[in-house]
Amino acid sequence: MGRLDDKIAIITGAARGQGACEAALFATEGATVYATDVIEPAEAPGDGVTFLHHDVANEAAWAAVVDAVMAAHGRVDVLVNNAGIFRNGRLTETTLADYQQIIAVNQVGVFLGMKAVAPHMRAAGRGSIVNVSSLAGMEGTVGAFAYGASKWAVRGMSKNAAQELGRYGVRVNSVHPGFIETEMMSQTPAVTSGKLDKVLRTVPLGRAGTVTEVANLVVFLASDESAYCTNGEFVVDGGLHR
Repeated sequence: MGRLDDKIAIITGAARGQGACEAALFATEGATVYATDVIEPAEAPGDGVTFLHHDVANEAAWAAVVDAVMAAHGRVDVLVNNAGIFRNGRLTETTLADYQQIIAVNQVGVFLGMKAVAPHMRAAGRGSIVNVSSLAGMEGTVGAFAYGASKWAVRGMSKNAAQELGRYGVRVNSVHPGFIETEMMSQTPAVTSGKLDKVLRTVPLGRAGTVTEVANLVVFLASDESAYCTNGEFVVDGGLHR
């Protein structure tokens, strides 16, 4: 018996990396998964996973995805807002175009996703929304100004949505990964400056995390095991945040 048996889930940014791992693990745990992304997956989705092309910054695209899931199943039980992009750049180095692109994907995409599924979850009287923020949404960082701003916004939106939707049985939590072995980590200042080993020595567990370790946490928050968890901020960073 799977931990997500009979759950209908949408996971964004799921063509590769952390999102793809989440989609595969959800399916293994019994969920029917709709994995969405603007890029095509490198490999065909496994059993239980359907891929949909989806720009999370586009409101009409969100309506199309949610309408398709509702038409097929009549409900959406879980939304994982995982899609995100990263750009290096301090405050004075960040162009308006870069800032707006990051905000559109990382922040507006989360807003549109929650807005699209909330009416259906409220009507059903249940649901779990998991918004993937970042350690950069828990503390100030140097070198990725726009990314940090977007992830703080995800943290705040999650708390506001949890307050609004809790009375309807809908839970909203945010997940805050630290250094995780993904393509995105390779773009961070720690890696591009050649200082990753030095940075990882400041992590109490002494290493970067894996996508599976993040996905395991997301499964917990999507499952009924976390039925009394909402408005929470779940950090998965090897103890880096203090």
